[in-house]
Amino acid sequence: MTVLCVDPDPDERAATVAALEAAGLPVRAVDSVSAARDALDGDGDDVVDCLVTEHDHPDGTGLDLVAHARETAPDIACVLYTDRDPAAIDTVTLGDTVVEYLQKGEDNHDRLVELVEFSVATRSQTAYPLPDDEDARLAALDRFAADPDELDAAFARLTEIAAATFDVDAAAVGLVDAHHERFLGCYGIDIDRMDREDTVCTYAILEEGVTVVEDLHEDPRFADNETIDSVGIRFYAGVPVTAPDGSKVASFCLYDFAPRSLSAEDRALLKLFAAEAGDQLALRGRLQERETPAVDGRDRDDGDPTESEG
Repeated sequence: MTVLCVDPDPDERAATVAALEAAGLPVRAVDSVSAARDALDGDGDDVVDCLVTEHDHPDGTGLDLVAHARETAPDIACVLYTDRDPAAIDTVTLGDTVVEYLQKGEDNHDRLVELVEFSVATRSQTAYPLPDDEDARLAALDRFAADPDELDAAFARLTEIAAATFDVDAAAVGLVDAHHERFLGCYGIDIDRMDREDTVCTYAILEEGVTVVEDLHEDPRFADNETIDSVGIRFYAGVPVTAPDGSKVASFCLYDFAPRSLSAEDRALLKLFAAEAGDQLALRGRLQERETPAVDGRDRDDGDPTESEG
């Protein structure tokens, strides 16, 4: 975990850094909004998990920085650690964005550490709900869906059959990664990917069975969703696609451009399509393991590398 501390005052910045480092938290410190933007946009392994920023900066505000941080990493934790009175902070532009506020000062150093640790551990500021096994789920996605292009061809056959079977306008398999959903095997609809907070599958992978939204315009979670509106879909039905370890890494989705319902029989049948998609994931995972070079002379399926037949 890495905390990015942003404060133009060198003494106050040093005090904040000292408090965080005393709790064992790795910290990067910068003195401006522009420097913080560079740190947030940088590539490499030093990913920022939490932003702790003063509100007042010579080249912008802490809220400007929070908005930029959420564009680059939607689930980054953000703490506005400032002397400014909260009543004097213009939060209207943030909309529904969640940010922790804490009055800056030595008396609040322990509370700051608690806020940082809690926000990062629970992802409490994420703009969308997360499964309890999110880290394991993402690891399974990396393992079993490492080659989306290959999966795309396999899923395309399934989605075409599904669209005809259920008499819907479109079907796809949505792989839900950390911040986006990638759509594979799209039939009847042209979508590459969406921000995770805008997708229905974000909610579908939280469920055990079939998620059906008969009219997306009537569901308060999606009624004002401009991304979904731009695609033109009104009906959604989806079932989680599980990896061999049980992680829900994707959703097998049906779409229609008009509101409609889905019978109990069709819901049961849709589960079979999702199960088949899961089998395709498992098959490709096994093939990938077989293609991985042996390590230390030991094949993946072998025991002692010195054993021989006969």
